[in-house]
Amino acid sequence: MNLYVGNISYNMTEEDLQQIFEQHGEVVRVHIVKDRETGRSKGFAFVEMGSEAAGDAAVEGLNNQQVNGRTIRVNKAHPRESRPPRQNQRAYS
Repeated sequence: MNLYVGNISYNMTEEDLQQIFEQHGEVVRVHIVKDRETGRSKGFAFVEMGSEAAGDAAVEGLNNQQVNGRTIRVNKAHPRESRPPRQNQRAYS
């Protein structure tokens, strides 16, 4: 199960998140979303749990909990919607 984790501390690492979520089951993958320009965390991440039960346990146990001074949000992630191509982009030649 893929989970959305919002409002995380900007200095939190993927290893930190893995340790927190492992308390609720197997963690398959952790990905903190970062700004392309600066490489700085955008304050949210995706955590893939090994099973539905582990994902449900993580949502139940971690949603609205204090982690590194911030109240994190943990929900089931929704599939990414496809977006139409951007208009008015410059073509570089």
